[in-house]
Amino acid sequence: MNNIIALVLAAGKGTRMKSTKAKVLHDVFFRPMLHYVLDAVKETSVSKIAVVVGHQRDRVVQCLTSYSFVPVFQVEQLGTGHAVLCCEEACSDNDTVLILCGDIPLIRSETLEKMITRHQDSGSTLTLMTTRADDPFGYGRIIENDRGEVKVIVEEKDADETQRNIQSINAGIYLADREFLFQALKKVGTDNSQGEVYLTDIVTIANEQGHKVNTFFHDETIDVLGVNSRVELAAAHSELQRRRNTELMLSGVTMYGSESIYIEPGIPVGQDTVIHPNVRITGNTKVGVGCIIEPDVFIRDCDIANNAHIGARSTLQKWTVQPSEYIVPQTNRVEQVPPPPSQPPCRQP
Repeated sequence: MNNIIALVLAAGKGTRMKSTKAKVLHDVFFRPMLHYVLDAVKETSVSKIAVVVGHQRDRVVQCLTSYSFVPVFQVEQLGTGHAVLCCEEACSDNDTVLILCGDIPLIRSETLEKMITRHQDSGSTLTLMTTRADDPFGYGRIIENDRGEVKVIVEEKDADETQRNIQSINAGIYLADREFLFQALKKVGTDNSQGEVYLTDIVTIANEQGHKVNTFFHDETIDVLGVNSRVELAAAHSELQRRRNTELMLSGVTMYGSESIYIEPGIPVGQDTVIHPNVRITGNTKVGVGCIIEPDVFIRDCDIANNAHIGARSTLQKWTVQPSEYIVPQTNRVEQVPPPPSQPPCRQP
């Protein structure tokens, strides 16, 4: 099996977010969107991760202190192809390169692993993930020949009217032979509307050189759509919330009005617990077996023991609820900060 390195591109500003914060640092369902991408990559057969940083690079690197990765600095943002070129040294010990962006928080590890397996089984030099979008605006269009093979990828701003109507899009995730990848990128120019080094041009070069180009079609379009605006951020948040609640319900938790229930990833919730609408559970919280949490409850950093009952409109922070304890409605319990120790009286001379 090839030794695979993943390059996560996280250097851009994300101007459509209308924010002073780097795009990949924006929270989606309790965490920076970049965390979701790295978590997905970690669960695959990838052996090494490099993250390309540029805009607000210190803040981006700081937000990843709990991850093992190699930071690669892109001083000037000259396109995705240029970002990958900056990683040539980091990739020197790897045979295969997985490339994906840091703004796709809905990507699943299973999808990436299936793509890796397909790439290895096919013996391709280059594999790119594709999907179909009802609204393909903003994405590169897949242009195929008569045999259904990918001939070229045309970016949105360079596409003509006919090409813009194509719904088959480039998902922006690639697997490539390292030697071919960097040799090809060094041939890519900047003769396009953006004046950038387009990573997509490696598809054309691969075809010109007679390399085998493989496609991996993923039919769950939402999984690979990037977050480029606050509207897309909200959509990603809702999808991650839906996935989390589905996971909990399948494990034996009852939810009424699940679309209004927010439970942070990683929080354990015991079987036969019943959660009513408008509940938010965050932080370092544990919820036991057989609990009842009534509507409009906020819980943070609490230990909720088995069979506890939390009354409606209660707020609990840094609190331990005992087994079978009933918290009456509208309770507000917050751990009190102990007063500073009293100072001994001054001794008179």
